[in-house]
Amino acid sequence: MGRVGEDAGPPDGRAATDAAFAALLEDSAEDLYERAPCGYLSTLMDGTVAKINATLLGWLGLERAEVVGRMRFTDLLTVGGKLYHETHYAPLLRMQGQVHGIALEMKVRGGGRLPTLVSSAVKHGEDGEALLIRTTVFDASDRRAYEAQLLRRRQEAEQARAEAERARAQADAALRQAQTDRQRLTEALGVLQKSLLPSALPAVPGLETAVSYHTASPDRLGGDFYDLFPVGDRRWAFFLGDVCGKGPQAASLTSLTRYTLRAAALHDPEPAAALRTLNAVLHEHYTAAGDPRYCTVVYGLLEESADGHVAVKVASGGHPPSLLLRADGRSEFLPTPGGLLVGILPEAPFTTATTVLAPGDTLLLYTDGLTEARTGPTRESLFGDEALLAFAADRAPTTPGRLVEALTGLLKGFGDGLEDDTALLALGVKPTRPARPVPDPARRAS
Repeated sequence: MGRVGEDAGPPDGRAATDAAFAALLEDSAEDLYERAPCGYLSTLMDGTVAKINATLLGWLGLERAEVVGRMRFTDLLTVGGKLYHETHYAPLLRMQGQVHGIALEMKVRGGGRLPTLVSSAVKHGEDGEALLIRTTVFDASDRRAYEAQLLRRRQEAEQARAEAERARAQADAALRQAQTDRQRLTEALGVLQKSLLPSALPAVPGLETAVSYHTASPDRLGGDFYDLFPVGDRRWAFFLGDVCGKGPQAASLTSLTRYTLRAAALHDPEPAAALRTLNAVLHEHYTAAGDPRYCTVVYGLLEESADGHVAVKVASGGHPPSLLLRADGRSEFLPTPGGLLVGILPEAPFTTATTVLAPGDTLLLYTDGLTEARTGPTRESLFGDEALLAFAADRAPTTPGRLVEALTGLLKGFGDGLEDDTALLALGVKPTRPARPVPDPARRAS
């Protein structure tokens, strides 16, 4: 202790620390928002970005001027992220007013992807009117890697256990009987699976069709389905979809879905109307009875015109978009936004998309077993929408038969990475004349 009257001297270490901490507390709220360890953004109710912090802009490699007031929240997402946002995230946010910890992938400038966990809440005014949506974004890259590592370890453990059980059972006579029973079951499931699908598609004048059903496992009864049938003079209805679950319950749901869509088409073949009827039937039969079941489906209507073109109307209930392969070599998705899973809600909005198939054009419908197939040596990545679009672009223009044949070969190449059944339905307008052969430069020169 110093004597009275002596100088206190320089501040000690604790005083310096207290001064530094006090300086930190002088940071403005705006500065804390901009440099937070997570991303923040605020959007209008239509999704237009009104405010975004520097952290999220840095993650995505974007500038504030090109985002605020110019882009919507869905513009920041990958194709798969947009689809999940439209079919799951946005409906939950509308119903609940808030969602927490939803996994979405965001686009990074240069072609990269950022796995994130997103939470949103709707801000309301004093009169209860929804004003804007506040969203928090967390970088989930480390979590995704950790989950992938856990999945690999689990797969390795399951594989080791299966090999040990197989080795012990090889010498057991009961296994031979079990294998015989399994073969009989597989055959029975195959017969039942075929009964849920049309034995053959009808011939449509001026149109070429091709279908394929690829089973991921012969021991499981799948729920993919498709059909094509006339609904009037020069008009044809078609649909393709996938029900939730596997086994006998999925088969029952598939059967009800197919026959309901056929019956609905006789009453009103318009795509949105048919899906509304199906939604009402499934909701009453399952969800309202305490057994929530649903399906995803694309339903369309074909109408032939006098010039050889075919007008197409399509509506979707939570299903991947159809793919168009044009005669000029272009390939593009036919988006059908706004469609919810069929059967979840008592009333669900469905919108209709339209296009025209010219001679040589092909329309492809598929179930998500194709895009969700796992690829790579360790089966960590999904095949995805972009890879499917590139696969189609490399083969356009083509015929439905050739396209389905190429996709069937692709599915077989996935091996054990194909975890779900896949149904394919391709519809194409026959070319008016065969393509001209490429001239031989040597012959032309002579």
